[in-house]
Amino acid sequence: MHSLDARTVPADPHAQQRLQASGLDYRVVDATDPVAARAFARADARGFLDPEPDDAAVARARETVIDRRNIGVFAPGAAPDALPVATVNSWITPMTVPGAPGAHLPMWAISSVTVSATHRRRGIARNLLEGELRAAGAAGVPVAGLTATEATIYGRYGFGAALPVARLQVDARRAGGIALPASDRVTVEYLEPEALATALDAVHERTRLTRVGDIAGWPERWRRMAGLAPDDEKARAVRGVRAIDPAGTTRGVLAYTLDELRDDFGADLRVRHLDAETPEALRALWAFAVNHDLIRTVHADLRAVDDPLPWLVANQRAVQTAVHDHGWLRVLDVPAVLRSRTYRAPLDVVLRVADPLGIADGSWRLRVDADGVGDVQSTHVAPDVELGVGALGSLCLGGVSAPALHAAGRLAATAEVASAWENAFGLPVAPSLSIWY
Repeated sequence: MHSLDARTVPADPHAQQRLQASGLDYRVVDATDPVAARAFARADARGFLDPEPDDAAVARARETVIDRRNIGVFAPGAAPDALPVATVNSWITPMTVPGAPGAHLPMWAISSVTVSATHRRRGIARNLLEGELRAAGAAGVPVAGLTATEATIYGRYGFGAALPVARLQVDARRAGGIALPASDRVTVEYLEPEALATALDAVHERTRLTRVGDIAGWPERWRRMAGLAPDDEKARAVRGVRAIDPAGTTRGVLAYTLDELRDDFGADLRVRHLDAETPEALRALWAFAVNHDLIRTVHADLRAVDDPLPWLVANQRAVQTAVHDHGWLRVLDVPAVLRSRTYRAPLDVVLRVADPLGIADGSWRLRVDADGVGDVQSTHVAPDVELGVGALGSLCLGGVSAPALHAAGRLAATAEVASAWENAFGLPVAPSLSIWY
């Protein structure tokens, strides 16, 4: 874990000065102040087109933001209870990287990025994002990350789509069911909401340690996934089960909802969160969902692109898979990021990274030994690879193909160098990010 608390990092002075020149006040919001926290929560809800939060929803939001660094942009002379016209919050969380179980890199997680519809096109979003990156870099955090509601925004700030995920849809009536091996001695049982929240938290905390690209969750997220958030219109429809091994240990957990069909007797099953730390538990939970009586379609998102579900059902054509971007990474310290992970094959390459913000701009020589350990040194030698900081973010965890970026013109190198890069950076199991943040 990183010892630095993001809440101690001050507002970026460059963004502060730029927005002040436009008559706007950019500052850290004190979430310990109930009035300020309420205004921040209301602005966040407005920015994401959510309903106006009631007192209970504000209180729950405060439980989360009080542990984060919250930035607000305010109109001149705003009253203490005035809503900010823009928001962002951030915290430092461990992100799993390739290596021994538990190997991680401190990541500056960015969330709650909103700009009021009354203040568009005034450079606020740019100053919010660049302010976050400069603050994180100055604090010594090597990488920033976010999940994006829109895919065209964050590339301009140096983020690269790094962790693709799969959206799965199963026609349960055509799938032919899932037959489990006789050796799978896993049982499945229902959980009450409080127990479901506890199991979601515990299983995720274990599985993320071996799932490259994943990050830690937080209590309010698991309570919401378990249907314990009263403002969630789906809350009463949430159900949950766990997969238990012969020793009685919970090895997997599934939270889901059932949507009643209007034109038929049955329902669609929608996965809210599914985590499993063993193949047997994953098979058992998928079998529970697909083999469930009266289910027409099973929907699941944020699955690893190599999820075995298509290979579990009798009829693969009943499974539709759509791969989409999810986790975006922004490299802030090239040597720290490249040294943090292990590699699959030796490599000796000089890379030139272009960063318009100047944070990660430079040339480095990456040498990976036979044990997969990388050494990174600054150099002035002519590069073998030239790429933007966004492309490096996409490639750094092995979730995106170097030859694919080479073919797209995002990686200036020979085909042989791109192939050698892929051999070193690639992983036997696809990295994945199992949550939104």
